Amino acid sequence: MLKSRVSRRKALQIGAAAAALPLVHIRTAHAAGKVSIFFWDHWVPAGNVAIKKQIDGWAAKNKVDVQIDFITSMGNKNLLTINAEAQAGTGHDAITIPNWEVQNQRDHLEPVDDVVKGLIAQYGDVNSVSKYLGLHKGSWLAVPTSWGTQNKGPSGRISILRDTAGIDVTKMWPAEEVENELQKGWTYDAMLKAAEACHKAGKTFGIGLGQTADSVDTAGSIFAAFGAALVNEKGDITVKSDQVNQVLEYMQKLVKFLPADAVSYDDASNNRALISGKSALIWNPPSAWAVARRDAPDVAKDCWTFPAPMGPAGVRYMPHSMNFWGLWKFSKNKTATKELITFLMQRENVEERDNAVLGYDLPPFLSMTDFKIWSDAEPPKGSVFNYPVRKTHHGETHLASMPAPPDIGVQIYNRATMSTMFAKLQSGQSIKDVVSWANDELEGFVR
Repeated sequence: MLKSRVSRRKALQIGAAAAALPLVHIRTAHAAGKVSIFFWDHWVPAGNVAIKKQIDGWAAKNKVDVQIDFITSMGNKNLLTINAEAQAGTGHDAITIPNWEVQNQRDHLEPVDDVVKGLIAQYGDVNSVSKYLGLHKGSWLAVPTSWGTQNKGPSGRISILRDTAGIDVTKMWPAEEVENELQKGWTYDAMLKAAEACHKAGKTFGIGLGQTADSVDTAGSIFAAFGAALVNEKGDITVKSDQVNQVLEYMQKLVKFLPADAVSYDDASNNRALISGKSALIWNPPSAWAVARRDAPDVAKDCWTFPAPMGPAGVRYMPHSMNFWGLWKFSKNKTATKELITFLMQRENVEERDNAVLGYDLPPFLSMTDFKIWSDAEPPKGSVFNYPVRKTHHGETHLASMPAPPDIGVQIYNRATMSTMFAKLQSGQSIKDVVSWANDELEGFVR
């Protein structure tokens, strides 16, 4: 099992504090059972309202007494609550589990093959990150959900990219599922040339080289685009490879055109850079656009989300952050909880919630990339059409450190090994020294 990142004492302290958080208690007459579930407190408050309404209707129909807690990820309160409940062996029946926590808590989670396989039978296959994190020895540990799940591909200023770099992203990636010749030109070499042009114009690409998720996710997708991995699926260290050298040679050029303070970027830095007009492009979910829509409408009108560049590996790898809904083994009402989660993952309910959050959430099912919200959201209309990975993108969702076994991958991710390698290049270290440093780090992870 993966090592917990929270001490037992601290987890229990925070877990006790979380118990005091505001909750929603849906009571129904003649309740046939009780279910308690905690949801990640959505960045878009309308999401909480939408899911509460859905659960309220389900609870009344099925005569189940449902208790909901919305627990924030600010200060890692959601992670601390998960660890506290796992340690104590008591708590909610079901929880929202981000990314690596599924594997981290796998010994405490109730298998949900019946739920996931039933949903796949309805809606078809799920994306690759869902499988990488959600499966263990062929069994589903948790249910992949749209709730807070996101891609972190490029988002750019239409006018700046057009006038400064000669790239019209609205023509290259229109708000319709079509392929055109312009798309073939969106490669990593093209991004490098655009980064140089925008840097000279004072509109530097806001790509971070820091230690937080946005920087790590971007770095992971760049590695994958060059067919490079630090550790393979067998757990072998592969940092000393031609592919890794190739991606480092590329980044040795790109880092010259990134912000001077890129190494200190956090997950808000890139958003601020785009909204303030200082940057022509960031890698991020549409949160920066959503904030601009509210606070800087002229900026929002000039924003467009589009796929990652094509790399030598021949795939557009989109950074993906995944959420799951899981049941504890100690859950007191597993049957009703599974029925509730199944209900929430029905297409019409997923789409209704997505409409409420302006398309921020991404369903794990490949068949659910046709919701109208991505076509209709504005300004400008179609700005986030290409946010989901579509067939015409020739893309794939990706989590940094794939395909390493999750026990090793989580360490690569949490230690920000990939983005730190890029940061070392920006500081002037040689490729040889960067590879040597990374190899030492990785030997500690796989030992």
